[in-house]
Amino acid sequence: MSILLLGSCDLFKMKGEEEDEEDPVIAAVGRTYLHASDIDFIRGDARAELDSAEMVSRYVQTWIKKQLMIKEASKNLTINEAELNRKLLDYRYALIIYEFEKSHVEQKLNKEVPLDEILAYYERHKENFALKEIIVRTNFIKMEKGLPQKRQLERLINSNRENDRREMKDIAQRYASNYFLEDSTWIKFDDIILNTPLAQNANNVQLLRSNRTISVDDDSYAYFFHILEYRLQDQVPPLEFVKDEISKIIVNKRRVALAEQLHKDVYNKALDNNEFTIYD
Repeated sequence: MSILLLGSCDLFKMKGEEEDEEDPVIAAVGRTYLHASDIDFIRGDARAELDSAEMVSRYVQTWIKKQLMIKEASKNLTINEAELNRKLLDYRYALIIYEFEKSHVEQKLNKEVPLDEILAYYERHKENFALKEIIVRTNFIKMEKGLPQKRQLERLINSNRENDRREMKDIAQRYASNYFLEDSTWIKFDDIILNTPLAQNANNVQLLRSNRTISVDDDSYAYFFHILEYRLQDQVPPLEFVKDEISKIIVNKRRVALAEQLHKDVYNKALDNNEFTIYD
């Protein structure tokens, strides 16, 4: 067995007896050769020369390892050529069918899902969306402890008055280190308390049941949470939280139905045209 691997700078310069001027060999395992033409697609896709050299090097190493495994397997396995060819043919046919199905489905698939269809699916399958974690609607503001606006914010964050809400948003935009004021958006509670002192809290269920407004400090910052609404683990989430997921489920069901209908149509067309025969 021989292995030849050239440096990237000499990739297309050195030639052996198995190569020609237009398509040099760049690597070999035994009597199996990798030619320059085999990796033209890498050079064509690479955005920079350095990227190209690195990608070629990785590809050549992968090719060598694969050829070595094939060589070793051939020495240690008794290959049933007929069975192998049958599997290869089955795989080829499966790929052809897959590409045909994909092309047909993408042409026919309607990816628009109206809200009433989403709502109907939600009502029929609520139990399938039971939460695995706590979600909340909340206002959250992180602010440096020493800022004078901290005291004003403590008053505003509990208010439902529109003027107070606008004032709170203005303070958040001007002085907060971080904030989340999307009242209508549901978010995972663990995500909103990440990197705050609440991340160390041992009982978030009790915390949420006992407090609508939560204020905590660390050495540098004050953190304000006003919990507007929450859902606990194993409860059914609101439609807004699962709307995108349901839309994807419906589209995928349409995709499967189109593929199944394609198979039926092809079969029925062939049946009508007497394109196949079943012998007793």
